[in-house]
Amino acid sequence: MSTGTEKIATVRLGTHGPQVGVQGFGAMGISEFYGDTDEAAARDTLDAALEAGVTLIDTADIYGRGANEEFLAPFTAAHRDEITLASKFAIQRDDTDRRVVRNDPAYIRTAVEASLRRLGTDHLDLYYMHRRDPAVPLAESVGAMGELVEQGKVRFLGLSEVTGAELREAHSVHPITALQSEWSVFSRDVERSAVGAAAELGVAFVPYSPLGRGFLTGAFANAETDLSAGDFRRFQPRFTGDNAKANAALLEPLRTIAAAHGATPAQIALAWVQQRARVHGLTVVPIPGTRKRSRLRENAGATRITLTEAELAELEPIAGRVAGDRYPDMSTTSAAREG
Repeated sequence: MSTGTEKIATVRLGTHGPQVGVQGFGAMGISEFYGDTDEAAARDTLDAALEAGVTLIDTADIYGRGANEEFLAPFTAAHRDEITLASKFAIQRDDTDRRVVRNDPAYIRTAVEASLRRLGTDHLDLYYMHRRDPAVPLAESVGAMGELVEQGKVRFLGLSEVTGAELREAHSVHPITALQSEWSVFSRDVERSAVGAAAELGVAFVPYSPLGRGFLTGAFANAETDLSAGDFRRFQPRFTGDNAKANAALLEPLRTIAAAHGATPAQIALAWVQQRARVHGLTVVPIPGTRKRSRLRENAGATRITLTEAELAELEPIAGRVAGDRYPDMSTTSAAREG
């Protein structure tokens, strides 16, 4: 198994964005969603990320209701010039977990100040609109985000879960550096329009959940029986009931290809995502998350695996056979707004 003992390669994030490692780090799971966290181990994992050359660190104000940003603050303070720090706004969440998507300029201005305060920094390198509210004109939202760039509070802008048409519209208002949406061997709806638009505009693609929220690693086969009561994957359609059983059977090609490379299924899944850059002609920087140093090194090692055309062909039909949606409610995803 390739454990990535040397630093990963770097790439420019979009046409004019910062130079980052070809794989980033998704910090969401440190604060919630995937069961209990050993904070000391999580901090060690962040150190391991930098050692491996993983420099794009991704968070959002919704993760732990701000706790994730607060957790990252000491790491940010110690390594501010070494990392590309990304956060997101748009999903307002109350104590009952009721969620509302907000894209209005007033909310954006308030949200960025709160994120900067929690992270202990005077600027964000990359600021994403986490979800799209179709009731608010994109020009208003992106215009307000552009003002943050002018004020020096944000360096580059990103969007998440938008369609190709929405990306083009936003980019006409202010340059968009990165598009973050779910993309994996299990989830390919972004290829309908968003990927092509990103390639056309020189926008980098930052796939979240490139390991299918851990399902592609083979770490669990059925969320209802294999994961703790507080794990949100127990409520995701793909990982429960008959869907889980059907989807677990789709992992066999990953295992076979992994054995041929002396790698893990997770590394093959990540290698597939990394190679989307060559397939589609755009920058691709996936952000797998983990709370363990060993898994961080394993993930980084995937950047040095090249799948053959035959292996890519073997993985090609998997997404079309996946049972169940990505979320119980898909209404805020780009897939819901595709023509």
